[in-house]
Order: sequence, then C-alpha cells, then structure tokens
Amino acid sequence: MKAAQDHQNSYVDKRPRPIDFNIGNNVMVKVSPWKRIIRFRKRGKLSPRYIGPFIIEARVREVTYKLDLPKELEGIHSTFHVSHLRKCLADDASHVPLMDIEVDERLNYIEQPDEIVDRKEKQICHKVIPFVKVIWKHRKRSDTTWEVKEEMRRFYPELFV
Repeated sequence: MKAAQDHQNSYVDKRPRPIDFNIGNNVMVKVSPWKRIIRFRKRGKLSPRYIGPFIIEARVREVTYKLDLPKELEGIHSTFHVSHLRKCLADDASHVPLMDIEVDERLNYIEQPDEIVDRKEKQICHKVIPFVKVIWKHRKRSDTTWEVKEEMRRFYPELFV
C-alpha cells in the first residue's frame, strides 16, 4: 500500500500548482461534482464545467474560501476548497448585462453596430466592392468585422449620416 501511495505522490510532486486567492478576486466554481444533483442551465454534453464569476468574501482556512453566491444558488454551501475554484480571467468590461441584450420573437440575438472605424475597397475581377470595418455593441473592441458598405447602409442608415 505504501509503494502505491508513493507512486501516486510522485505524479503530484512533479506538477505542484500553488493556488492562492485574495479577498475580492473573481473566481469560477467547478460544477462537475453536482452534475447529477443540480443542473446549471444546460443538460448533457453542453452543461458548463464552471459557473461564475463569484467574488471571494473571506478566507476560511488555508485552502478554503467563502464566496458571495447569488440567491439562485442559496441551496449550495458557500465555502469551497481551492481545487473547485479557478481564477476568472475575464475583465469587467467584457461583462454584458442581461437587460441590454435584445432578442426578437424567434429568440434570435439582435446585434447592433456601434460605429464604423475604417473603410477599404476590394477589387474582384472588374468590380470594386467597398467595405467598412464595424465595431458592434456588446462585443469586445477587438471583435470588429469587415462588412459590405451597401448592406450596412441599407440596414443601418444612421451610421452614414
């Protein structure tokens, strides 16, 4: 038995992962142990592995943290071991409030352009097609797309005033 334990410990000792969080950090909580007990939004293969982000309220012990959970999760104990936590790498600027998202009657997400930042023309055979670079609302600043100018003018004429 001792030989088997030493063999397993040799794997753990090769890749130590120091995990340390501070009060006020955002973390994601691993939900795979609860898959059969509590369902989070989706079911089966598409169910999330981590939910959050949640704010750390206090450090209970060396490896346990108390989180600020919302009312929907009041049935879950708010203290977690570090093995069930991951750092949340998303910044606050990428968070989109649910009230700002527009959905049509078929529950399709409606995207609105924010501004046009660049223009270019592309020549295909003997035709010149003008393109515009669009920044979309509720997306990161780096998620810009090149769109055909005439289509943008037809659907969003207020951008070309």
